[in-house]
Amino acid sequence: MSMVGEARLFIGGRWVSGGPELEVRNKYTGEVIATLPTARREDVDAAIAAAREAAPVMAEMPAHRRGEILARAAVMIREQKEEIARLIAMEAGKALKYARIEVDRAVSTFTIAAEEAKRIHGETVPLDAVPAGEGYFGFYVRRPVGVVAAITPFNFPLNLVAHKVAPAIAAGNAVVLKPASATPLTSVKLCQILEACGLPPGAINLVVGPGGTVGDWLITDPRVGKVTFTGSTDVGYHIVTRAGIKKVTLELGNTSPVIVASDADLEFAAKRCAVGAYYNSGQVCLSVQRISCDRKVFEPFLERFTKATEEMVVGDPLDERVDVGPMIDVREAERIEGWVQEATAGGAEIVTGGRREGPVYWPTVLIRVKPEMKVVAKEAFAPVASVIEAESFEEALEQANATTYGLQAAVFTRDLDRVFQAIQRLHFGGVIINDAPTFRADHMPYGGVRQSGIGREGVRYAIEEMTNIQMVAIRLRA
Repeated sequence: MSMVGEARLFIGGRWVSGGPELEVRNKYTGEVIATLPTARREDVDAAIAAAREAAPVMAEMPAHRRGEILARAAVMIREQKEEIARLIAMEAGKALKYARIEVDRAVSTFTIAAEEAKRIHGETVPLDAVPAGEGYFGFYVRRPVGVVAAITPFNFPLNLVAHKVAPAIAAGNAVVLKPASATPLTSVKLCQILEACGLPPGAINLVVGPGGTVGDWLITDPRVGKVTFTGSTDVGYHIVTRAGIKKVTLELGNTSPVIVASDADLEFAAKRCAVGAYYNSGQVCLSVQRISCDRKVFEPFLERFTKATEEMVVGDPLDERVDVGPMIDVREAERIEGWVQEATAGGAEIVTGGRREGPVYWPTVLIRVKPEMKVVAKEAFAPVASVIEAESFEEALEQANATTYGLQAAVFTRDLDRVFQAIQRLHFGGVIINDAPTFRADHMPYGGVRQSGIGREGVRYAIEEMTNIQMVAIRLRA
């Protein structure tokens, strides 16, 4: 029996059937935990139509009412924390301890959205700053875009959904949500909660299916005013070339670099890097992947980092002791196994790890890697981290910047001059000092530069992306 009851599509305030059934499996055991229908073309069309009908209802809903619905949702998520965390652990393979943290973060995201719903405002514009504006009074307001298509990944099946759905509702939009096919059940649970909280019919719609069909139908539909997507850079490129003239936010990949300076607290840096590299089996767009370490402390850092890596408990994510569970499927584990084999064939050395059992890949530390190796040049999205020797802090900065990505980078140092040097030199959307690049507070602006994306998340900033500025100019009577 599914933990979400009978899982179906949610369209126009009704739970409905669709096309061929999708099996959702426990990522560790392979057991089928639920089935639900995939969306056909007519189902996606109905979902967009329902959202378009609900959009003016949401736009006219008073801010305090939108805030109340979001606040109630936060309370209900908190009340069902253990059930939702276990669902995430099963369908995403995330260790239960981290699944609980994800639920807590989603509570924060909805709570922040409830508050931000009441803070959406414009500002006056001094039109008489130019001669043509004399005798005019100007201001702008923010208006919702209407229909938001939210396409979400498997690695945070609750909180990354929350980061799209909650600000969209706060801003007065209606949403069509397409979660990852590997992890749709948490989205079913969230829609059940939002329905129980009094969200109007059509304000949230759930469709499930492949990106090549369901996703494409969503992004190309002219009734959609905004696409918000988290996933791979290749799919992000496809979206911007297919979406047409509409607002788009893309949160894409990274090869998260970390710099360990000669003055860093090595014990602390090693432990934080290990957590940042291996939690959720490294399937995090901010996961620690490339650690550039000053040669003066390379060996002692490597020793500490290897020890912290080997202390990670690998196994069933529902086991309270486990830190690292399976990857999302066997194919992904086989892919990273191939990348590591390719690296070792090219001269890289496995310090620890490099072992696979089915979908489980053991936390792995590599040294003697080369910049052109996939484990360095591409987003690994797996529990693999490389420790790279740098001759100086300046060379470490160069190594960190040697990427087409630019989401977040991290620096461990106690030297204030180095801190500001890093801030000025690193070309990333976020620079984290004395913690791993995986750090994210759910109200901060979050997003990348270069191939890591377009736009920003973080509730207030997502609301800006999900609204349009409407300028008002009033000619005053003489």
